[in-house]
Amino acid sequence: MTTLPAATVGAAYTDSTAWELLAELSDLGDRMPGHEGERAAAALIADALETAGCASVTETSFPIPGWWRESAALAVEHAGRQTTFDGSHELVALPGTPSGEVTGELVDVGYGLPEDFEGLDLSGCIAMASSLTPDDYGRWVHRSEKYDYAAESGAAGFLFYNHIEGALPPTGDVGRTNGPGAIPAVGLSKELGARLTRHCEASDDGGIDATLSVSARNEPATSTTVEAVLGPDTDEEVLYTAHLDAHDVGTGANDNGFGAALVVGVARVLASIDADLETRVRLVVFGAEETGLYGSYYWSHTHDLESVKCVLNVDGAGYSRNLEVYPHGADGMGEAFEEVSDAFDVPIRVEDGLRPHSDHWPFVQRGVAAGQGRSTADGSGRGWGHTHGDTFDKLDVRDLRELTVLCAAGVAKLAEADRAVAGRDPESVRDEAIEGGYDVGMRATGTWPWGDERPWPWADELSWSGHSLGQRPEGDWVRSTPWVDVVGSLSHAHRVLSIPTSKPT
Repeated sequence: MTTLPAATVGAAYTDSTAWELLAELSDLGDRMPGHEGERAAAALIADALETAGCASVTETSFPIPGWWRESAALAVEHAGRQTTFDGSHELVALPGTPSGEVTGELVDVGYGLPEDFEGLDLSGCIAMASSLTPDDYGRWVHRSEKYDYAAESGAAGFLFYNHIEGALPPTGDVGRTNGPGAIPAVGLSKELGARLTRHCEASDDGGIDATLSVSARNEPATSTTVEAVLGPDTDEEVLYTAHLDAHDVGTGANDNGFGAALVVGVARVLASIDADLETRVRLVVFGAEETGLYGSYYWSHTHDLESVKCVLNVDGAGYSRNLEVYPHGADGMGEAFEEVSDAFDVPIRVEDGLRPHSDHWPFVQRGVAAGQGRSTADGSGRGWGHTHGDTFDKLDVRDLRELTVLCAAGVAKLAEADRAVAGRDPESVRDEAIEGGYDVGMRATGTWPWGDERPWPWADELSWSGHSLGQRPEGDWVRSTPWVDVVGSLSHAHRVLSIPTSKPT
């Protein structure tokens, strides 16, 4: 059994390296996928992992659809007056939105649930939906799902208003896997959303006239993933992951600078017991999570997943020091963290259910044992996440240090040679996703992985000796899933690639 020595734990509780890195990442400002700040973040993290004592530190680039914000404004007609809202505290364009100016009736569709759009003709209208999903709904309805329902109902524009007071307008991607979304879209503060809702309720026909204008650049770009290894050269490896990118409002301190700093903190702890690790540990900090999980999809498409014993992905961990782990049904992962909880006499919640919205998801859907680590927080939603308010000053070094120790202890246990960790049949994951209603949203947004082949911006790179995409060479079927595996030649000799293909569901 691999345990952290008392001296190692004590050193972790006084080590400021990861905290200082988090400050540096926050000071970069804009870490939007494909932007210069993201590349600078990758370089900082690579240097930190090398300094920590990791081996084989690499930076891998891959193409993505890039997006740059320019301007956004909403002009509203009410009570015989026109009011224009264009302040960053009032609204922000949603990444992946196309440029455009649209004029139409503003219609409040409430929560923006699937049933809210049933039989609704929004032709030429500007739809407005809350960021909130009711607690009793059974699943979280994602922003991009509400956006796609609005577009499919004929809306010419989309407004997405925050449900948390004082938290400013939310951002978040609404693009497609191969380019921008269909209609212009912005996020609004709760306060502006409440004002517009009040105006709609006061109107005779339930709507008011508005003009939405958005200017943005949608161009090809390149993102970067950083990785390194610790421990012995074994056939299997344990992945500990986070993402380094962030939205271009705020500083991405919590989402997910905190997670990236945790990877470095855990690397420093595990490097001190490197000789005691029984299985290779790979630290991976993905790029381009915020705009479509591109980094984790690219990594999982370019590696032999048979060598991955398990994955622990950290996203949303900066809210507190109260660790919460979602094993996604992987046998053995929850038990490892329950042992950590007992050893440190610290509560760690192990939760059931799927969380199909971060970098563990490309692994979970393919049957790999993969979980998400996060921290618990009071209230609904992401709080300051995805807003101008996601800044370094809201975080606590004590949270980072405690979670570093708990995660490092958990990863060390997962790396025990006799520790059995089992993934799941991808069909059972699919069935659970359907039972939880997640297929509804993923089908609506084109992200359901058990359907038709999806276009990726890097698909042209994934070929094999003249074989076309979707054509499986004999003898290279790595894992029986709804994905086709082919072999190719990419950077760093990562050889096994996976491309979705059409299969009945």
